[in-house]
Amino acid sequence: MIDELRKLAVEDMFDLDAAVELKNLAREIAEHDRAYHRDDAPKISDAEYDVLRRRNDAIEARFPHLARPDSPSKKVGAAPATGYEKVTHAKPMLSLGDVFSEQEVAEFLAKIRRFLKLGEDAAVELVAEPKIDGVSVSLRYEGGVFVQGATRGDSVTGENITKNLRTISDIPKQIFGSDVPSILEVRGEVYMRRDALAALNVRQQANGGNVFANPRNAAAGSLRQLDTSITAQRPLSMFAYAWGETSATIAPTQWMFLQRLKEWGFETNPNVRLCHSLEEILACYAQIERVRGDLPYDIDGLVYKVNSVELQERLAFVSRSPRWAIAHKFSAEQVMTKLWEINVQVGRTGSLTPVAELEPVAVGGVLVSRATLHNEDYITEKDIRVGDTVLIQRAGDVIPQVVEVVADERTSDSRPYDFPDTCPDCGSQAVRKEGEAKRRCTGGLVCPAQAIERLKHFVSRNAFDIEGLGGKHMKTFYHRELVRSPADIFWLNRRAARIFELEGWGEKSIANLLNAIDLRRKISLERFIYALGIPQVGQATARLMAKHYLEVGNLLKEMQVATVPGSQAQAELVDFMELDGIGPAVVGEIRDFFSEPFNFNAVRDLVNLLDIQEFIPPDETSSPIAGKTVVFTGGLETMSRGEAKAKAEALGAKVAGSVSKKTDYVVEGADAGSKARKARELGLSVLTENEWLALIA
Repeated sequence: MIDELRKLAVEDMFDLDAAVELKNLAREIAEHDRAYHRDDAPKISDAEYDVLRRRNDAIEARFPHLARPDSPSKKVGAAPATGYEKVTHAKPMLSLGDVFSEQEVAEFLAKIRRFLKLGEDAAVELVAEPKIDGVSVSLRYEGGVFVQGATRGDSVTGENITKNLRTISDIPKQIFGSDVPSILEVRGEVYMRRDALAALNVRQQANGGNVFANPRNAAAGSLRQLDTSITAQRPLSMFAYAWGETSATIAPTQWMFLQRLKEWGFETNPNVRLCHSLEEILACYAQIERVRGDLPYDIDGLVYKVNSVELQERLAFVSRSPRWAIAHKFSAEQVMTKLWEINVQVGRTGSLTPVAELEPVAVGGVLVSRATLHNEDYITEKDIRVGDTVLIQRAGDVIPQVVEVVADERTSDSRPYDFPDTCPDCGSQAVRKEGEAKRRCTGGLVCPAQAIERLKHFVSRNAFDIEGLGGKHMKTFYHRELVRSPADIFWLNRRAARIFELEGWGEKSIANLLNAIDLRRKISLERFIYALGIPQVGQATARLMAKHYLEVGNLLKEMQVATVPGSQAQAELVDFMELDGIGPAVVGEIRDFFSEPFNFNAVRDLVNLLDIQEFIPPDETSSPIAGKTVVFTGGLETMSRGEAKAKAEALGAKVAGSVSKKTDYVVEGADAGSKARKARELGLSVLTENEWLALIA
């Protein structure tokens, strides 16, 4: 589904617009992650995908208090598919943030300097390398012997494809040398050259097999063959570029690490460059972009990594990405096509989103037939009419969007579009509240579109992740009255006969579905909370709630009375506002959700059906601050506020923005103000910066 509010400029958004758009982006990107990383069947191009992520990042930058736990900025990839043995990565295989302009690259460097408290002109060495459009893998060596290979998966768990990786000649089966660590994970990208793809497609056509659309799809499909002999016939290559778990330090810099890989027999990209300034980085980018078409493999940008491993460790990670690396994507492609019709889609929150139905046209190698129009204001401002010739683009080779009307091509029969004031799905009134960019259906749960979208969210990858129960099936089950509430999903075993009557369902597929449902009767508290689809409650907020309540019984007990005006529980609900990323708007959404009897009863029904696991806080013996709430105030001398917060969270602490009786430590820097005074008034533990460093040493 094309996301809501997509056409509204970020600078024109209000909080509600941003919250809804972030929610829609999280859902849509999760679906594309699953299609790309797990199913090897991407529905959009890399450029379109980057546009989605880029918009998400821009909204989060302007509305940091609305950043969601399920935000694409906090996760990578997709859960591994069935049919493969699962592999848990010793260290997560995270992804990279994207930038598209020289200004953003400059800001990336500036952020690094600020985080590390370096001078504005301090030199920061970066390694620049082409970003290969392939499949990320991790290779594990023990005693120098290749013992296991896996896909990225959802960054934590991947698929065991060891046998298939053994067929690739670029991957050493054994590495030698006295400096080889006893445990070594090498990470890289498996790809297929363009000439190899052309030859493969000729063979595929001759043998009546599938023809691959691009080298990335060919590489992914080849790696995931259950028959290793098929993979062995495919011309796959690999570039190594990173490490995971190691039993010993390999090199002090990224550049030296790459040299070590070459010594051990790995292929590394010959176009890697060591850069010492912004000017060198941008010159490298321009040079690679010029010769992009002459390279034998597909790339979609460059990756910049801080060269010093020590600085990489200090910079650490933020959600799904390292602070010390970024992907600089190539620019978008624009083409003209006809806009034949405008349809309206209804989202989970009731928002009405106009969608342009286009004459199919190839953009960046992908056939595009639909593009979002965001909202009625966008259509009015751009004067977009049915029958117009429009310019569309996929920014960074990503999502289709209508850029503008080609006025010279307008014909006399083009007609203005009248935005509907009723819901196309249920006929309810569609109203637009003051300050909002979208019209919303007032039908609520009476509206099938909203109900179906909520159920689709419930079974989505980061929620219950029920294999075989995707959007198409959920829509059918809803209209056949097999599933009307989340709890109904777990009673489908009693309705197997009715499912059997549906087209496309047989005994085996039904058995697989019921087995997949049974596997999800046991679920973690944070995933359960996220699955409920509470507005503005993504994965991160759901995890914070799980940490707060520990057990689902505690959550239900408090929510049962927290919705009563003036109650103590309602007052305590505001405690969430002390945690970073949770503000009054989110608290209000939580309260409103549980105030609705249908929602509360639906949650209670699920609790009676499921084994919802207690949240287990970090082992407090492993860190003196695990599970503690910390507040920083004033200026720190040895590190930036961002680095201090990241370090505390890495050690299991919760970093809050305000002081309360529940605060465990207040770290006082130079020129500390009211927070330090309040901490002393409450009798809390106030530490100097040196005392703090001694505590966490």
